[in-house]
Amino acid sequence: MPEHQYDVVVIGAGPSGEGAAMNAAKNGKRVAIIEDKQMVGGNCTHLGTIPSKALRHSVKQIITFNTNQMFRDIGEPRWFSFPRVLASAQKVIGKQVKLRTQFYARNRIDLFNGKARFVDANRVEVSSRQASETLHAKTIVVATGSRPYLPPDVNFRHHRIYNSDTILNLSHTPRTLIIYGAGVIGSEYASIFAGLGVKVDLINPGSRLLSFLDDEISDALSYHLRNNGVLVRHNEEYEAVDGDEHGVVLSLKSGKKIRADAFLWCNGRTGNTDKLNLENVGLEANSRGQLAVDEHYRTQVPHIYAVGDVIGWPSLASAAYDQGRAAASDIVHDDYFRYVSDVPTGIYTIPEISSVGQTERELTEAKVPYEVGQAFFKDLARAQITGEAVGMLKILFHRETREILGIHCFGDQAAEIVHIGQAIMNQEGEANSLNYFINTTFNYPTMAEAYRVAALNGLNRIF
Repeated sequence: MPEHQYDVVVIGAGPSGEGAAMNAAKNGKRVAIIEDKQMVGGNCTHLGTIPSKALRHSVKQIITFNTNQMFRDIGEPRWFSFPRVLASAQKVIGKQVKLRTQFYARNRIDLFNGKARFVDANRVEVSSRQASETLHAKTIVVATGSRPYLPPDVNFRHHRIYNSDTILNLSHTPRTLIIYGAGVIGSEYASIFAGLGVKVDLINPGSRLLSFLDDEISDALSYHLRNNGVLVRHNEEYEAVDGDEHGVVLSLKSGKKIRADAFLWCNGRTGNTDKLNLENVGLEANSRGQLAVDEHYRTQVPHIYAVGDVIGWPSLASAAYDQGRAAASDIVHDDYFRYVSDVPTGIYTIPEISSVGQTERELTEAKVPYEVGQAFFKDLARAQITGEAVGMLKILFHRETREILGIHCFGDQAAEIVHIGQAIMNQEGEANSLNYFINTTFNYPTMAEAYRVAALNGLNRIF
């Protein structure tokens, strides 16, 4: 079996693996990356972020056509099948794969396709249908990502029972759908299917939607999901999921039974570590398949790093890429290492949500004297022009120093808008202040102008 010598071997070609491999290669290291799928990009490109957001964009266009009076004069409302809408997402996936494959070639990173397993602390075996090869490395980065957690008492082989990966194989549009799990993925798919005219039951084992969000934003999401025909059921846990030829029956521990054409499981994820032979290097994953790391992304074996979903929080593609770059910075000892903690939340429901910093509940519990500045999109000229009048921007700031403490946004382009506030929050000293938004001229009409409106609104609350 041939053995290849490298400075760094990265296991997994998703966002975190790509970030680690690129940064190490740019710093002169000889790098190899291992990917068990035929194409690079990881779950982000093929099963998660890219397809679901491309789906969402297409559904938003359908909603606009069906609700805008200008289009109503052209023709009757149109409904599109899930497979037809999914086909548009495939074009985006192809472009992403081409782009990322070129990255590896341009930076002379060797790409190995196959399943990776540790032989010992410095050697990784790559097995494919064609052959097995061994890669020897001074440093190894585990970036294997995660997959949906699948409880053993649910038959995911049934043709009407799906998880958040297999839903992309759905070949028809169900009239009714049960989604179990009201986290980020469940809420996003509830929006997508509701936009396609599907009647959705969203089952939430918790007491409120996305409890990590600011309460006002969470409440707004609940309202708009319900307004779009989603029935949200809180504090419910499944007893059994039974599929037959005509649909699926969900039995809940509360005694309720719900029937639908299809069932989608979106409750929890598991790190992809079970086939790495971690015992050969003295590592052990937790019950969720995740690896523990220190503030430099090192595992208990110092020259083996772990990044991305496989280490847990925050399980976002944006953070994963930065974690990978940070691990490589630690390996090459450059000046750019940072522990990724300042992570904005981007949730692509319809309308979308984004936030950064502290929530009102957190500030209240910490007894911080904060104040609130609000701007409602219905009052913004740009939102009135585009017809995207649902939503708001909320700035939380210290009422004495005017330091920005949190930015919370709900509505069209929220994930873009939040970064303006994030940039100011990251400034030092007095530069992080509500005054910036009051004393800065914004283009008009824009969505960014919401910061000026919200800042003036907040200023009026100070006495």
